[in-house]
Amino acid sequence: MNQHDRRFGPFAAAMRKEGLPEIFINSFARYYDELVTGHTGLIREADILPVSDVPNMELFSIHLEELGRASLNKTAVIKLNGGLGTSMGLERAKSLLQVKQNYTFLDIIALQAVAAGVPLILMNSFATDADSLAVLVRHPEMHYELPLTFVQHKEPKITVSDFSPASWPQNPDLEWCPPGHGDIYTALITRGTLGALLEGGFEYAFVSNADNLGAVLDLSLLGYFAEKELPFMMEVADRTEIDKKGGHLALRKRDSQFILRESAQCADEDMDAFQDIAKHKYFNTNNLWINLKKMRQVMTERKNQLGLPMIRNRKTVDPRDGSSTPVFQLETAMGSAIGVFEGAQAVRVPRSRFAPVKTTNDLLAVRSDAYSLSKDFRVRPNPERSSSPPIVDLDAKFYKFVSDFDSRFVQGVPSLLQCDRLRIVGDFRFEKDVICHGSIELFNHSDRQNVIPEGTVLQG
Repeated sequence: MNQHDRRFGPFAAAMRKEGLPEIFINSFARYYDELVTGHTGLIREADILPVSDVPNMELFSIHLEELGRASLNKTAVIKLNGGLGTSMGLERAKSLLQVKQNYTFLDIIALQAVAAGVPLILMNSFATDADSLAVLVRHPEMHYELPLTFVQHKEPKITVSDFSPASWPQNPDLEWCPPGHGDIYTALITRGTLGALLEGGFEYAFVSNADNLGAVLDLSLLGYFAEKELPFMMEVADRTEIDKKGGHLALRKRDSQFILRESAQCADEDMDAFQDIAKHKYFNTNNLWINLKKMRQVMTERKNQLGLPMIRNRKTVDPRDGSSTPVFQLETAMGSAIGVFEGAQAVRVPRSRFAPVKTTNDLLAVRSDAYSLSKDFRVRPNPERSSSPPIVDLDAKFYKFVSDFDSRFVQGVPSLLQCDRLRIVGDFRFEKDVICHGSIELFNHSDRQNVIPEGTVLQG
């Protein structure tokens, strides 16, 4: 037995005990080998080139929309739905949050799929699968010929000091972690979902995050993807100052292939260049288009090892206890497949296709009348607004967690239709029919909650 086998043996045994498939165990072994041999996963600035220009969706012709409509019967929508929203104090899938008119994220996603006439499939985690299925069965008009969900894998955390499996007897569940959304390609195969899609005559999949309400199936993008016969396509948007810490699109210098570089893959000395939005001007929206036949072909050629770049995250085994054992968590990014599929393309899309709800600031804005719900169940900035959606900045001490947030807006959120900015410092509770105009700042430095009475008009 060589040194690698001795080191990895305990991981393989633990994974088999959990019933994880050999394809995934072999994939994890590859990344584990990279880790222990000193591979950092860093992408150096000297090895890449900036992307100067990509095709612009806003210039696409009507012809592409017509072609997209003709390709709908070969298209499925896949939503990444594994997140629990723990940063917002949730213990269930974030997609179960109510968003508009008593609809949850999942309700809206399901109704969008029904309106478009395409099947919807969720990639869930073990923690989100049962609750999410319970929501989907509320929509019997959905396609049921395909599986509604498939579950992503899990992997052991790795002790930093000796590369052994992390141990945490106080809570053994914390010894495991998700492998990142790059696991979608392996999970589609091991769970049988890719086979079911291909057998059902489906050729294209539109993939996006469940919490991104801007990510709706667009006919012109589908038409472009089908006409060009692309293996893979990423939607990118213009980077702004608020995006500079997120991943960006680049070209690999040695072969001019598109690649994705995340912040965890950037060396400290390259960080200034990484955050230069004039140089690296496109970010990945995580709205992706996959040619399913070509994906199967590439996976077969690579023996089910797509070979996505490793992302090495250093954390503690108990994320809430900074003094607990330091561990590595190995991840891959779904969008990094743009560097694997020869001929992959990126397309510039408007910012409206990237509208994730990551915080209660986002939740307040989207629940308000600053956003509207169309007849085909698209959540969009209200057309009655003359400017971009309002900037919301809520005091994290009182509003960070959804339970605290909801207790302060029991009778509904205020009108933000004519609001440019809402900043709240301190504890406020809103009664119904409050209206915000202009730029509003509320301060309460006392220990007592202030109440904004019913019908109040706050004028900036």
